[in-house]
Amino acid sequence: MVTAELVKELREKTGAGMMDCKKALSETNGDMAAAEDYLREKGIAKATKKESRIAAEGLANIYIEKDKAVILEVNSETDFVSKNEEFTSMIDEIGHALLQSEASTLEEALELPSKEGTIKDLIVAKTAKIGEKLSLRRFKIVHLNEGEVFGSYLHMGGRIASLVVLKGANETVAKDVAMQQAAMRPEYTFIEDVPESVVEHEKSVQKELAMSEGKPADIAEKMVNGRIQKFFKEICLVEQAFVKDGNVSIKEYVKKNNGEVISAIRFEVGEGMEHRNEDFAAEVMSQIKGN
Repeated sequence: MVTAELVKELREKTGAGMMDCKKALSETNGDMAAAEDYLREKGIAKATKKESRIAAEGLANIYIEKDKAVILEVNSETDFVSKNEEFTSMIDEIGHALLQSEASTLEEALELPSKEGTIKDLIVAKTAKIGEKLSLRRFKIVHLNEGEVFGSYLHMGGRIASLVVLKGANETVAKDVAMQQAAMRPEYTFIEDVPESVVEHEKSVQKELAMSEGKPADIAEKMVNGRIQKFFKEICLVEQAFVKDGNVSIKEYVKKNNGEVISAIRFEVGEGMEHRNEDFAAEVMSQIKGN
């Protein structure tokens, strides 16, 4: 008989998912050693050993249901996997599980229910099946208040995901803003989001630049104020020139349509992460020599 205690013990030993452990024990009549061999033969027990490997490729996606949305990024080791149906179906399952929850941390997300037991179990099972390290990197659950709309956009097949919330304007305007954010890569949404340390550093750089051009200190100071505004127009979404009409900023475009930008989130797969740098020919040769 396969008991919950046996399943738990096998799970702790191998790192495999709950459903995989239950199946292994059922197939081996509760024999722990045989169940471990079963998991190794299926490649499932090896899945957790991939944890140290670099996974900076993958997909970002957005799931929306009425007044609630989830934006998430799930990573793999290579971009080939992003076209794998096993991988995309896993992302869908994670996204819909998050949409039904109020998880706020990765730890909470990984404990949500899935067909394999939990989301963590699902990722382990898919890692074993696909053969690459897979991981849920980040997510954000967003709610609408009265009078607000979502704008969403996926770029490059899910390489970039952009989710914005506008108040007063319609979904067409919101999508325009989401597309702007995806294409123009603003670092911040509003000027007030820019850390003071970043502003002061830019002011220092611009003052030194002006003085190196031969400007007196007082004139250089005045030039800095103008240049810092230009800096904000580059790095802040609402200050950027609207790509469809360069004569207005995003803030002005939205206001002309009776709205205002409430929030904006942009996920670009692998941003800020270490990437694999592999010589695939060398890898193949090493495998051939090893056989």
